Amino acid sequence: MSPFFFAAEALLSEESVVATAAEAADEVVQKTSVLSDFFESLGLAGLSSILTAIIVFIICAVFIRVVTAAVDRVFARGRLLDETVKRFLRTAIRICLWVIALVIVAGTLGIPTASLVAIISVAGLALSLSMQTILSNLFAGVTLLFTRPLAVGEFAEVAGISGTVHSVGMFYTTVNTPNGQVVTIPNSTVAGAVITNYGRQKLRRAALTFDADYDDPTEDVKAALLDAAASVELVLAEPAPAAYITAFKDSTIEYTLHAWCDTANYWTVFTSLNEAVRKSFDEHGVHMSFNHINVHMMEK
Repeated sequence: MSPFFFAAEALLSEESVVATAAEAADEVVQKTSVLSDFFESLGLAGLSSILTAIIVFIICAVFIRVVTAAVDRVFARGRLLDETVKRFLRTAIRICLWVIALVIVAGTLGIPTASLVAIISVAGLALSLSMQTILSNLFAGVTLLFTRPLAVGEFAEVAGISGTVHSVGMFYTTVNTPNGQVVTIPNSTVAGAVITNYGRQKLRRAALTFDADYDDPTEDVKAALLDAAASVELVLAEPAPAAYITAFKDSTIEYTLHAWCDTANYWTVFTSLNEAVRKSFDEHGVHMSFNHINVHMMEK
């Protein structure tokens, strides 16, 4: 069963919950009229509504426990939902059920359900307006947990912050940067930002650029780059490493080396390739050039 089905059931709008409660209250009041008549026949007319309300409350409490237990069993069988989402949906369902129970019990006590519905609606509107930012982060968190663009342990760039995802909560996403910083980002920002997930795929390609002198033959430079890639054990043979000319600059030619590796080994491969290329260039006689200006002095 789709997780969005549970979300739709749990995140009922306030108006639908209150309307359902009002209808249920009217139905219960009608069915408890026989019980009220029985109490009145015993001379307990004043206590009939209270006793009826107590009985109705007990019935509602038992019903809520049965429903939540059934929901827990459904959640236990499904693996599509994160544990945080399950807790959120379980709490939302319980709140909705208790709102319905409150209206039903109020109806058995003779309290006009229309007035109670109005009070709950106004209170809910005021609460939602005052907690607009919190609710925005909350529903963004639910969206992130359902769509799963990020998972704990993956290396990603989130809202311009690169690091390992530490947690994706209901309100905030926490990222540990390579510098040892812990960055906490509001979920509304994460949901609205471009997310680059580097850890989702099994393989990752390292792309490194190097500048060589114009006097160095292209084949020698490319051979040096490929030999450097072959010397790093963690570089995969398939897909095979490749070297290209990618730019002609003022003083140098830019070469790019592509090498594939397991995602978990990316940074080790990245740093190892830099060291291996320096050594390989020396062995092949390739010069790492730099920007320079030739000045010719003219005699008068």
